Amino acid sequence: MTDTPTPWIHRCLLGLQELSAEDIRTVLYTARSFAEVSGRSVKKVPALRGKVVANLFFEDSTRTRLSFTLAAQRLSADVIDLTETGSSVNKGETIDDTALNVEAMGVDALIVRHRASGAASLVARVVDCAVINAGDGRHEHPTQGLLDIYTLVEARLGQAPGGPALQAGSSPVSPAERERLERFDLTGLKVAIVGDIVSSRVARSNIAGLTKLGAEVICVGPTTLVPRSLESLGCRVEQDFESVLSQVDAVNMLRIQFERHGTAAKPAAANAQPEPARGSPAFPSIREYVQSYALTPERATRLRDDAIVMHPGPMNRGIEIADEVADGPRSVILRQVTNGLAVRMAALYLCVGVSERQEATRLAASVRQLSNTTFGS
Repeated sequence: MTDTPTPWIHRCLLGLQELSAEDIRTVLYTARSFAEVSGRSVKKVPALRGKVVANLFFEDSTRTRLSFTLAAQRLSADVIDLTETGSSVNKGETIDDTALNVEAMGVDALIVRHRASGAASLVARVVDCAVINAGDGRHEHPTQGLLDIYTLVEARLGQAPGGPALQAGSSPVSPAERERLERFDLTGLKVAIVGDIVSSRVARSNIAGLTKLGAEVICVGPTTLVPRSLESLGCRVEQDFESVLSQVDAVNMLRIQFERHGTAAKPAAANAQPEPARGSPAFPSIREYVQSYALTPERATRLRDDAIVMHPGPMNRGIEIADEVADGPRSVILRQVTNGLAVRMAALYLCVGVSERQEATRLAASVRQLSNTTFGS
């Protein structure tokens, strides 16, 4: 392993499972170089000036869509938005035809979010521009996995505003671990991912990214949401949340995806808690789930002193995580949102760069072919 990033060769970022550890580190190193942009008075760099990025979001999103939009704008790219309700997909057009039509307008990158697993890969096969997967069904959400890793390293190094490391006055890590973490080597770290993992693309990207970089991942939840078959992804599966708390350096809480269970937890009014009567076929009741798997203030006291609490959002407060924990000193949830900008700037910059080089290569080949045809006749 070297401190010099491996050259990025991928036109698309579709998942972390298909990347090498060095590929992942390259994105994270690049994100680190972009992180300070958000703290400037003028929050822009000209890296993608003149480029056009299109958001193709066929599934609801707030944080991810806004984060990609802002990331592209901070790279000085122009941004266009397309949602399912305002697209020809509602008239029967296929997603690949939609992508081809958008690309034909001179777009340099497509950000694709879709409820079907594999949708981003389908788009990547038919277009020549850069494609970044912003979440496809239960498959992957690579930029979320990357920003979670970045935030974990930042917190361990004591670089994040707030969080147990900085409040203690210094990083809790040894010089040897600090050196490893600076290289995004997560050897020796343990991360618990808790909740609806069977439905979660975030969990799959986290498992892939964390384990490739050397961390141990423990997936926790009832057997209906965390089946033993998940161990084939390289993680450990546990049903007893209590036994895991003192072992881990970070706990990443996931919401129950009621929409994928055929149910929905809807608040009665703004800022109201979800109705407890609503449930899922995956467990007897929300009350029982909370008793066994919610990160309550009492459970949080059993974590290591320097352990952090994460959540990819949106949160179902009062179900998987208590208010006091989500807003407490261990929480780095808002840092995850902040770091998402740097990670998505890095992904856009790297993938558009490769796409541009590939286009130049195709153009040069066409010119050579034309020249040979002209002078050879």
